[in-house]
Amino acid sequence: MISEKMVGLVKNSSVIRAMFEEGKRLAGIYGAENVFDFSLGNPSVEPPIEIKEAILQVINEENPNLVHGYMNNSGYEDVRANIAKSINQKFGTAFDENNIIMTVGAAGGLNVILKTLLDPGDEVITFAPFFGEYRNYVSNFDGKLVVVSPNTVNFQPNLTEFEQKLSSKTKAVLINTPNNPTGVVYSEQTIMELAEILNKKQKEYGTSIYLISDEPYRELAYDGVEVPYLTKYYQNTIVGYSFSKSLSLPGERIGYLVIPKEIDDFQDVYAASNVANRILGYVNAPSLIQRAVAKCLDAKVDIEIYNRNRELLYNSLISYGYQCVKPQGAFYLFVKTPDEDDKAFAQAAKEHNILIVAGSAFGCPGYCRIVYCVDYSMIERSLPGFKKLAEQYGL
Repeated sequence: MISEKMVGLVKNSSVIRAMFEEGKRLAGIYGAENVFDFSLGNPSVEPPIEIKEAILQVINEENPNLVHGYMNNSGYEDVRANIAKSINQKFGTAFDENNIIMTVGAAGGLNVILKTLLDPGDEVITFAPFFGEYRNYVSNFDGKLVVVSPNTVNFQPNLTEFEQKLSSKTKAVLINTPNNPTGVVYSEQTIMELAEILNKKQKEYGTSIYLISDEPYRELAYDGVEVPYLTKYYQNTIVGYSFSKSLSLPGERIGYLVIPKEIDDFQDVYAASNVANRILGYVNAPSLIQRAVAKCLDAKVDIEIYNRNRELLYNSLISYGYQCVKPQGAFYLFVKTPDEDDKAFAQAAKEHNILIVAGSAFGCPGYCRIVYCVDYSMIERSLPGFKKLAEQYGL
């Protein structure tokens, strides 16, 4: 018999994944061209050609025992050194290979650092709306996720409530910018005020509070918006990064943690993260793709494709009467539902073969997430359904 904890997790399994599976079922009935799946953030833009070339180069030119063998739990030394150098060039930082741990995507990295930091009962604060798996990542290590309610005016963090919810039990604060599901980028002013509050509370409680920045969408920003690099604003910052979106490689499960030497107890945190990487069962990040991405650190996907999708979908939905803060990054729209019951609205959308995810899954009822990393033609075909849905609700 499975554990009681897993019984609950199976029962409340990912709404996003369930909707993705529902899309495949409906496609079998109505035809794939007549089903409009906006549920899963699966990049539609092809990886840069440099990735394919790098993989072939690694396979054909490098020592097979090196490419496919074990390595330091942190990852290959030269890969980590190249990544540190790239970060330094982009953001004016001063990292080296001993600040980088290669991880199985950003999700693996978050689990590694939470395993490293949390004792049972420790609190992790996050801001709604948030990626729903944060609940599970924190509970994996018997921590408590404390949620700050959403600021639905502009979806910048609610810092007044945040300050009130910080406590002596707060071990970490987990943020995600550009944000999933809103696409909002946390402004430099927001980050500076957040850092000021954290510094004040650390002194008040005599504890270390780590700021964990989950950054899989860092390179997906539009209209010249800059995404602040958080280690420059708050000393106890740890960054989790993934190449899943920036290079369209979600299935390759490759990312890294940045653990600056300036954080409290750096040596212990870095050493423990290496151990966590091993004992969580990852052992090390996938070897071939480590070596490949290290050759492609300046490569980029064509985000203008996403931007074109963003403009079409956002402008069309607004013209139909929907309300939405225009996203500055990532590839999501977070739309206010005309029905207070966001789950009922998602069900009504399904009657038009439109698959979206209710905002409740992100800790923000009354909204829905619509993914636009899809084919442009699918958005065009879906628009009559969105318009009929709006008319159905009297928009």
